[in-house]
Amino acid sequence: MDDGLTQRAIKDAVSNSGLTKRATCHTFRHSFATHLLEGRYDIRKVQELLGHKDIKTTMVYTHVLNRGPSGVRSPMDEL
Repeated sequence: MDDGLTQRAIKDAVSNSGLTKRATCHTFRHSFATHLLEGRYDIRKVQELLGHKDIKTTMVYTHVLNRGPSGVRSPMDEL
């Protein structure tokens, strides 16, 4: 699919949904990266999936993971 067609489809879908916040293809890309990191995927794998040449670019997404003490999860939480 052409990038322009994808962007237009996203724009139309957001418009038709009645969302008041801006959402773009980049919004979905950011959400994808964030969810992978929250799911404890290796940052190098996320870097590869996003096509980043420099790990520093991927590390931008880690800022949302700083949740203080409430962000610490026990291995028991996975059971």
